[in-house]
Amino acid sequence: MTNKKIKILFIILCILGFSLNTSVIARGMSDEQVSNEIKQLNDQIKNNKDKMQDIEDKKAQYTKNIADAQAQADTLKGEMAILDNRIAAAEIDIENTQGQIDQTNLEMKKISIEIKRKTEEIAKDKQNIATTLKLIYKQDDIGTLEILLMNNSFTDFLNRIKYLEDVNRGIGDSLESLKQAQAELEKNQAALEVKEKNLKTLAATLEQNKLALESDKADKTDVLDETKNSEMKYRDLVAQLKDQQDAAATEISNLEKSVREKMSSLDKNKLVLNEKGLIWPVPKNTVTTYFHDPDYPFRYLFEHPGVDVRAPQQTTITAAASGYVAHAQMKGTAYAYVMLIHGNGISTVYGHVNKILVKEDDFVVQGQPIALSGGLPGTLGSGPFTTGPHLHFEVRQDGVPVDPMDYLP
Repeated sequence: MTNKKIKILFIILCILGFSLNTSVIARGMSDEQVSNEIKQLNDQIKNNKDKMQDIEDKKAQYTKNIADAQAQADTLKGEMAILDNRIAAAEIDIENTQGQIDQTNLEMKKISIEIKRKTEEIAKDKQNIATTLKLIYKQDDIGTLEILLMNNSFTDFLNRIKYLEDVNRGIGDSLESLKQAQAELEKNQAALEVKEKNLKTLAATLEQNKLALESDKADKTDVLDETKNSEMKYRDLVAQLKDQQDAAATEISNLEKSVREKMSSLDKNKLVLNEKGLIWPVPKNTVTTYFHDPDYPFRYLFEHPGVDVRAPQQTTITAAASGYVAHAQMKGTAYAYVMLIHGNGISTVYGHVNKILVKEDDFVVQGQPIALSGGLPGTLGSGPFTTGPHLHFEVRQDGVPVDPMDYLP
């Protein structure tokens, strides 16, 4: 190899080293612009977090207001205070969820920018490393002795060897940097996937919160319609509700015991619960009131013995498990329910039904339609004081009300 060829190789390596450095400098300039954008996003994220903290503080105050108002729930004024604060709390929930959605979108935008930057860095590093290796391996026919003989002095030889070692060391450093960048890219991509999944959940929560707000507003309208804004009328309706609840509780307890005593051995053998356990009697939507719910507006009268599930008027109700129909009667607008007897001492109650599709003593299988839901004030089976369409669902163990959420999937 001629001295000229070695010089050309040396110049190429020098140029390549310079190009690696300048690419980093150029990328740094690009990073400065990207960093400014990320800084702006971080500022927006911080401001949004501060705003959401204010929302949480307001929600805590409305929750306290509801608790205070429950002490006066035996009055129309107290009931209105509860509903007004529930409406305000529902509005806060919507604002809070929307804030979380905005926050997630900002974080996703920030992650996307970082992913794009890392992808570009990786592409440049790969190209630079590939170019360097190509030039080195292209000249791999130059031996150490040949380089020594072609140089004018031993000092030049050592300088050339040191430069080649520096280039190799630089390639090693670049490979390590590339490995770290790839790991960070994969981490950012995984974080983005989690954010996207959270965004879908938040969107569903937002819709539920909007439904809850509409329900609370409808509840307030219904209470005012039923009471005609009269404190006396309200007290009459509350008294009817208490009588209705006491009568239903006594009737259900007596039926539970009576029906099981009348069952033959054959009947009891058909009541073995399958491995599925219980299923939701209506499509699972939103539970508006839980078992022994501390926010139940009539808790001063009695504990809520089941769960209320939001369901449009005349939604099909299906049997939560196979069993015998112990009660299935309609009495005009009075509270109507279907009761089923199952195995293992379990019974279920489906309240505020608008239409019954089965008869007493019928055997029904899990998932079979048994009634249509109700709850709209003034309609068949709604009872004296219901504030909107829903299913009241109870699970009883040996006649005692238990939390349905412990038995449902």
